[in-house]
Amino acid sequence: MTTTQLGERIAELAARINIATHEMLTLVAEFDRREGWAEAFTSCAEWLAWRTGRKVGTCRENVRVAHALEELPETSAEMKAGRLSYSKARAITRVATRETEGRLLEYADQGSAAQLERMVRGWKHLSRDGELTAEEARHQRRALSIVIDADGTYVVRGRLEPEAGAVLMRAIDAATDALYRGENPEARPTSRQRRADAAGLVAERALAAGLGAEAAEATPSGTRAERYQVTVHTEMSTLEEHGEGGRSELDGVRVSAQTSRRMACDASLVQISDTQYYGRKPAKFN
Repeated sequence: MTTTQLGERIAELAARINIATHEMLTLVAEFDRREGWAEAFTSCAEWLAWRTGRKVGTCRENVRVAHALEELPETSAEMKAGRLSYSKARAITRVATRETEGRLLEYADQGSAAQLERMVRGWKHLSRDGELTAEEARHQRRALSIVIDADGTYVVRGRLEPEAGAVLMRAIDAATDALYRGENPEARPTSRQRRADAAGLVAERALAAGLGAEAAEATPSGTRAERYQVTVHTEMSTLEEHGEGGRSELDGVRVSAQTSRRMACDASLVQISDTQYYGRKPAKFN
């Protein structure tokens, strides 16, 4: 094998490593979403460190890059094709957005990983409004969506800034402890289910306490606080223990009679005289 052939072989193997690393990161992101680590570890990074024999800090970066690549299709595609190393992808994902990743990939192609790292440390990437620092770009990427799925569940997906994300995590941790403290660990729901329950408690307590100026004083009926009430429209027969289950809706989604009765236990009830609904008298509770 000639020296040229040796060089080509090394480059070929490096590209294969890039491809394999991309595949691993894709699997890591999915494994983290499924929380395959949750039964015995506190994070995906800890599990990855145990499973692969590497440092937790390194694995924490692996998990970060894995999720970041899902939001950066061009960067992900370059790595998947073997043209972008993990070191360069790691640097790019620290500051890139979908609008700026193309420019960063150009820099990555023209220099070494070390040069790219140095540039990223002082990087101010461009947007339509001018230069944005990495922190400002992160601020622009914040988002939260809540949609009702076909089965009536609420699907929540978002991206929070570090401060807001940390506060939310602590609030959910506190709510989880409040809900499940003292329970038999073997009888508990999964960690994902516990956090879902905790999120509901956090939202409930926030509305009960009030927000902004409303938190400093009571909010009597008829004030603007009523705009934030959760309202279920149901029929009186549905609320009766042995009654016939009839109309019961939350945000236009049908809920079961059992759910309606459970929610009514801690809610105020408003009876509305109206015979439009199946000739029966509906009720509304908040």
